[in-house]
Amino acid sequence: MILFSHAKINIGLQILEKRKDGFHKLRSVMYPTGLCDVLEVKPMPGGQEVFRLSQSGRQIDAEPEKNLVTMAWQALSKHRSLPPLRIHLHKQIPMGAGLGGGSSNASTVLKALNSLPGEHLSPALLEKLSARLGSDCPFFLQDGPRMMEGRGEILHETEVSLKGFYLVLLFPEIHVSTAEAYAGVTPRIPEESLESMVSKPVEQWKNLIKNDFEAPLEAGKPLIAELKEELYKAGAVYASLSGSGSSLYGIFRENPRLPEKLSGYLIWEGPA
Repeated sequence: MILFSHAKINIGLQILEKRKDGFHKLRSVMYPTGLCDVLEVKPMPGGQEVFRLSQSGRQIDAEPEKNLVTMAWQALSKHRSLPPLRIHLHKQIPMGAGLGGGSSNASTVLKALNSLPGEHLSPALLEKLSARLGSDCPFFLQDGPRMMEGRGEILHETEVSLKGFYLVLLFPEIHVSTAEAYAGVTPRIPEESLESMVSKPVEQWKNLIKNDFEAPLEAGKPLIAELKEELYKAGAVYASLSGSGSSLYGIFRENPRLPEKLSGYLIWEGPA
């Protein structure tokens, strides 16, 4: 079984308030992209092992037993029987880039393993298990864009569509920890709802839709601001940080010719 585990971008990311449990109340449109990791799931007959994870591609900063793929297998195996399995993960989505790669891997594995012959878990239980693995994981159980709220577990359908646009993803190889990203942010309730802003033409988003992590990070990491400005110079109608960074994306009306400065940071481009 070959699976494609897609990255996401955030169109707007509002940090509304800090919750009593220490997490933050968020609002964002999460949009799937064509950048993906590749997972191969194969039966592993015989032997003493019940599960094995192997990896290739981009380096992963965690041992296989701490990878979200392994954690997803462990979570599901507590609720239904699974045959001995080998999963190979070929990583193309950068770690810690704000693109949701690990969360996507986890939810993709949950769906795949639940589709194997045997008693299937209900969608509600699958969503509950995914939420325990990570705040972004419930999104990756869905198809298409979603308006996200809460920690990431509250999802609503949205009419946002980038069909006909081109997407460029950049990664400046800057590591941004979650603690660092939140340290520079002051939660606030915006005057205009994100639902209202994303309903406007994409060409109007530049002066409306913000990622609240962006300005504080730009202050300490000027390369982020420079790359965003270069995306606009290259013809982007909208450009933004994704998640808590440090990846950025540009939305273009047509397939762009990127200058050399941007090409060095390019990790994916194609139809949105």
